[in-house]
Amino acid sequence: MSNGYAPIYDRVTAYAHKVVAGQITAGDLHVLACKRHLNDLKRQRTEDFPYYYDPIRAMEIVDYAETLTIAEGAEPKPVRLLDSQAFDLGCTFGWFKVSNNKRRFRRRYKSMARQNGKTFENGIIGTYIAGFGGYYHGKLFTVATKKRQARLAWEEMSKFITIDPDLKEYFDVKDYKSVIEALDTYCTIEALSKEAGLDDGFRSIYASVDEIHQHKDNKIYKALYNGTRALDETLVSMITTRGDNLNSFCKEMDDYAVNILKGLSTAEDFFIDIYSLNDGTTGSPVDDIWDPKNWVKANPFIASNPEKFETLKTDAQTAKDMGGSELRDFLTKSLNMWVQNTDDMFIHAEKWQKCGGKRTLEDMRGRSCYVGLDLSSGGDLTTYALEFSEEYTSETGETKEKNYFYSHSFMPRGRLQEHIETDLAPYDLWEQMELITVTGGSGDFKNDYKFIIRDLKRIKEEYDLTFSGIGIDPHNADGVLSDLEAFGCPVVIITQSCKSLNDATVDMRLLVKSEDLEYNENNELLTWSFLNARIVRNSFDEIKVDKKPGAKFKRIDPVDACIDAHACKLKNKNVEVVDVDSELDKYLKSMGWK
Repeated sequence: MSNGYAPIYDRVTAYAHKVVAGQITAGDLHVLACKRHLNDLKRQRTEDFPYYYDPIRAMEIVDYAETLTIAEGAEPKPVRLLDSQAFDLGCTFGWFKVSNNKRRFRRRYKSMARQNGKTFENGIIGTYIAGFGGYYHGKLFTVATKKRQARLAWEEMSKFITIDPDLKEYFDVKDYKSVIEALDTYCTIEALSKEAGLDDGFRSIYASVDEIHQHKDNKIYKALYNGTRALDETLVSMITTRGDNLNSFCKEMDDYAVNILKGLSTAEDFFIDIYSLNDGTTGSPVDDIWDPKNWVKANPFIASNPEKFETLKTDAQTAKDMGGSELRDFLTKSLNMWVQNTDDMFIHAEKWQKCGGKRTLEDMRGRSCYVGLDLSSGGDLTTYALEFSEEYTSETGETKEKNYFYSHSFMPRGRLQEHIETDLAPYDLWEQMELITVTGGSGDFKNDYKFIIRDLKRIKEEYDLTFSGIGIDPHNADGVLSDLEAFGCPVVIITQSCKSLNDATVDMRLLVKSEDLEYNENNELLTWSFLNARIVRNSFDEIKVDKKPGAKFKRIDPVDACIDAHACKLKNKNVEVVDVDSELDKYLKSMGWK
């Protein structure tokens, strides 16, 4: 029942139940998308989750889709959605905000193997919003890097209209201009590309963004999404098949989407569904890529068509025989898998998630800890981290040590606003969650290190903490060393080299793997940072963390601060009196600065 209406068969929720129950073969990420819907149903209309689901509204777009006609082929035929397509469409359009009854989802990311109807689905959405969404004089766009690609979703809409006499009464297709006009609502649907005029300033009620693995950066997405802020209701729908460029906007968006599905990041306005084989990063065993029974996980539409599925088998045999680029293409385009080397990962997301707990800094009141301080250059993220240790007895009777990490970050207001415009990270949400302290006004772009030291002193006094040592990256540290020495504990210079950081980095990985590291599960900024970190090695196979090459927006400052704290702790176990001034002089000379 919904709002007093008669019972309705809710294909969205019924399908989600079947997937979660294992009645339908699905990859882990698609299962998580279904679980997300079911979990949200349990907490709808609550203070912490001010959204609600209306199955009648969800089924409206599903029913609309199945009134359409497929023009392509030997003869026209009616649209019949797969249940997975009904789930994705109905879920996108079935959730609303309690505050204004507008749609909950403003962003949409759907990733699956090629030739499975992604563009076709965006075409359904476009005609539905333009003609029957209730918004007048709105602008809708189909967008890609090339005009030819941008026209694909536009042409799907055009075909729906030109084959259907009823639909032609609502739309006028101007093919020569790549524009469709909705006659009742006066909305327009236009194909745009980076090469043909796409720029900032577009305020769209709907944008279909095609094949984002071809996008060199996030500029198209940000131009579209930033232009929608004044609208109560909008949808930026991104569709893609995964590629092989791990230093791309698509990979960055995909990682963000995966973290949302796993509950590691929060974005309630973002609908996500990813159809892919299990690659070992979700906790399940890696799927056998040569077993045809697994292919449906990335190819729900192709798997429903015996002839198309036979073609997929032929492609698989070719990839298996030839290897090389054919194999890479099969993995990415036909199985929707990233081809990547996991050896450089700092920690695995599933292990990190298991380390999350409920305890806060209040639970550490009156205890001693080590401090790590990462002072970033200029106005980027700056973080301090605290490490608390406690002994416990394992199930085998062994005495072990649990290490609790707390972190807090800082950023000037001007820099924060810049990052909101350029990054995928939700800095404004993290400010609301009090994970970041934002300093100054919109014209401030430089960190006030003295303010950060004062805040460190504040929490020391407020929680009655004892600092056993402070580990600090010497870069940018010269101006704060005297302030740190006033804390009355050893100050240890942690040179940011593989040789200096190897022991602490290796030990941190082991702490996560053994679940002997703990953090507050609500610290999404810390989680984001840990999952961004990658391992780099020197010629002696010593390691430290760093960002992925080219991933300039994936910041790891909280990780650096935690490792500095841990390095300080390890160095103090082999206690050796450190002359801070002498150590800093050595560092400055090694860098050629003195």
